[in-house]
Amino acid sequence: MKNPFMSMFLSGANKIAGSARAQATAAVKREAAKNTRQATKAWTDALMPKAAAPKKRKSAKK
Repeated sequence: MKNPFMSMFLSGANKIAGSARAQATAAVKREAAKNTRQATKAWTDALMPKAAAPKKRKSAKK
């Protein structure tokens, strides 16, 4: 015979665990994407350095 209280308890626990698992997975994916962006930027900057920005000229006083 099934225990309705145990069934409700396990259902609620499974719902909470699923939500926590989803949030943890999302956080890991965000962190991995950030690390990939940083590594790509570091390699790109190392292989193709940016040209020096031209210096701004001071305006002549009149």
